[in-house]
Amino acid sequence: MPRIKKKAKDMDDIILDYLSYCHYKDLSKKTIKCYQVTLMLFAKYLKEEKNIENFEDVNKDVVEEYMQFTRDRGKYSYTSSEEITTKAANRKDIGNKISNVTINNYLRNIKPFFTWLEESRVIKNNDVARCKYIKTTRVSKDQLTDIEFNRLIKAIDYSKFHEFRDGVVIQLIMDTAMRITECLSLTINDIDLARRTIVIPAHVTKNHKERAVFYSQKMNRLLQRWLKFKDLMQESELLFPTLRSNGILQASNFEKNFKMYLKRANINKNITPHVLRNNWGRRALLSGMPLVMVSKLLGHSDIKITQACYIDIQNEDLRRSYEKFSPLTNMSDIY
Repeated sequence: MPRIKKKAKDMDDIILDYLSYCHYKDLSKKTIKCYQVTLMLFAKYLKEEKNIENFEDVNKDVVEEYMQFTRDRGKYSYTSSEEITTKAANRKDIGNKISNVTINNYLRNIKPFFTWLEESRVIKNNDVARCKYIKTTRVSKDQLTDIEFNRLIKAIDYSKFHEFRDGVVIQLIMDTAMRITECLSLTINDIDLARRTIVIPAHVTKNHKERAVFYSQKMNRLLQRWLKFKDLMQESELLFPTLRSNGILQASNFEKNFKMYLKRANINKNITPHVLRNNWGRRALLSGMPLVMVSKLLGHSDIKITQACYIDIQNEDLRRSYEKFSPLTNMSDIY
């Protein structure tokens, strides 16, 4: 009797197995979502553009062709489903050039998948591991000046629940360098008002490690004012709840509010809540805080990440230090 061959799994099913593995590894929901979007779109490309039905037929050249295909098509012109295509149709930036940073992020999502395929013996050789990242030019992030930050804070109406809440969140991120998702997930039990310390639980941090951050006396007074106000308006264990549903404020909704405050304050810069965190890191380093301490407070898993994020500060720091040692500055008046 001839042996019946076991039907090979569909590529989409294999991707779901990988996502389950990522969940088992306790990766963040955001990371898993990025993997899902990237891999499902890549699988669609393999089937429709290359007539490839098995990942074992994918090599370095195929992946690099996909990267070039993505660059040529532009933003949102190739999607993984009709639903996403319909949603993207109204975007003003559809077809715009995709940055090299974004292309590298796609590759950064695809590479570990093929490593897992090899380790799981779905494929024999991981040729994709040899794919090279595209060289990128680092662009310094916009920074808020002291005057602009004060203007932003004053543009908020503290008599309204949601604006008071958002104003406290903005100042807390600026004072502690928390990520927006970490900040919005806090409960009142995570705050130690006496020691001016916040312990961020492991389940909400990016690297799933508990982290402590600290805040100023000025921030402490503002937090206590907010807590009194919040308790009058909403009984919730959350530090920054929504007024209507008493649930966690979604980062996307906060970002929309944040853009409105920037517009109201007439600040025409590419500033996001995450840039406030970047602003903290920049100010901390320029004020002389050791890199190791900055890295720890930011919650980076490796100090090299901190160095890469703030490499542009080194030149600024050198410029400031140079002024102290300038020969002409230190000479007696010669003019």
